[in-house]
Amino acid sequence: MSVEPGYLLLEDGTRFDGDLCGADGPVTGEVVFNTSMTGYQEAVTDPSYAGQIITFTYPLIGNYGVSAAAMEADRPHARAVVMREAKNGEDAADAEGGWLDWLRDRGVPAISGVDTRELVRRIRDAGAMRGGIFSEATSEAEAREAVAREPRMAGADLARTVTPPEPVELDGDGPHVVGIDTGIKTSIIRQFRERGCRLTLLPCSATAEEVLARDPDLVFLANGPGDPAALEYVVDAVRGVVGKKPVVGICLGHQLLCRAVGLETFKLPFGHRGANHPVKELATGRIEITSQNHGFAVRGPNGEDRLESDEPVRWETDFGAAELSHLNLYDRTVEGLVLKDVAARTVQYHPEAGPGPHDARHLFDEFLELADAA
Repeated sequence: MSVEPGYLLLEDGTRFDGDLCGADGPVTGEVVFNTSMTGYQEAVTDPSYAGQIITFTYPLIGNYGVSAAAMEADRPHARAVVMREAKNGEDAADAEGGWLDWLRDRGVPAISGVDTRELVRRIRDAGAMRGGIFSEATSEAEAREAVAREPRMAGADLARTVTPPEPVELDGDGPHVVGIDTGIKTSIIRQFRERGCRLTLLPCSATAEEVLARDPDLVFLANGPGDPAALEYVVDAVRGVVGKKPVVGICLGHQLLCRAVGLETFKLPFGHRGANHPVKELATGRIEITSQNHGFAVRGPNGEDRLESDEPVRWETDFGAAELSHLNLYDRTVEGLVLKDVAARTVQYHPEAGPGPHDARHLFDEFLELADAA
C-alpha cells in the first residue's frame, strides 16, 4: 500500500505531519481528542461527533478490526481521524474487516504517524479549535484559507444533519418512550429495548404538541452534536412538555432540558471525550467511571462554570427547584440534576457506555421508574 505524506493544520498555524491513510481529503472540522483505549469504530459512528475531527490519544488504533455490531449509527459522522499509529488488523474473533479499509470504504479521511501527544497538549492548552487534514501538495496558505472557512462549533446547529427525516417506531410491550432524536446512539436504543420499551423517535423539529400526541410514558432527550444554544426550537418543544410528562435527558439532552427550565450552558475549553471520567453521585457518594462525549456544559446556580463543593446545590428554575445530582471529579462541572417539583432528571454523561464501562447503566432502570411513578 503506497503512503502519501500529509499534514494536519490547526487554525492557530500549528502543523503536524503524518501519512494519509483513509479516504481522500481534504477535510476540515473542529479538532478534538478522545482518551478511550478501545471503541474507535463506535466513536467515529457516534452522531455526537458530527463536524469534528477525532484525535485518538491511545497510540495504537485499528488493531482489532471493525464489525457491524460496533456501529452506533448507520454511517460514520466524524469528519476525519488522527492517529499516532494506525493498523489495518482484523484478528479479533468478531472482526468483519480492517479499520483502514473501512475508513476508505466509508469515506472518512485519516492521518497516521502524528505526534498525538503533542497535539493533545496543544488542544488542552489552547482549547479545541478548527483544523484540517491536507495532502503534502496543498500549500499551507490554501490550507489556512480552508480552515478559516470552517464554521465554528459555538452557535452550530448540527442536530438537523443527524436527525431522522421521519418518525421511527420500534415495538415493545413496556413503557412507551418518545425520544426527540438529535442524534441518538444505537446503544441507547438497545438499552431501552432490552427493558422491553416501545420506542418512538421523532425528528428534532418535533413540537411539544407532536410529542404529547404520541401519549408517552416517558420523554427522552438524546445525545447529539453541536451547540445547545443553537437549538432553541428544541428547547421550546421541551419547555412545552416539562410538567406534563416525565422527561429525562442525557448529554445534549441534559443541556437542552436545563436550558428549557431556564439554566445556562457554556462551551468547555476542550470538552470531555473518553471512557474514564469519574463522576460522583451525590446522594450515595458512589463514584462511577463514565463514558463522555460533549463540548458544552451547564452553569452552576450562581453562574459559575465549576462547583467547589460536593454538596447538592440547588437552582431556582422556571419549573421549581432543581438539585445537583452528579458532579465531574476531573473539572467539577455539572454532570446531572433532578427537578424537585416536576418529574424530570438529567445526566451529562453516557450511561449506555458505547464504548466504555457499564457502571451507570442502572440509570435506564431509574429513568423507567420515573415513568412508572407518573
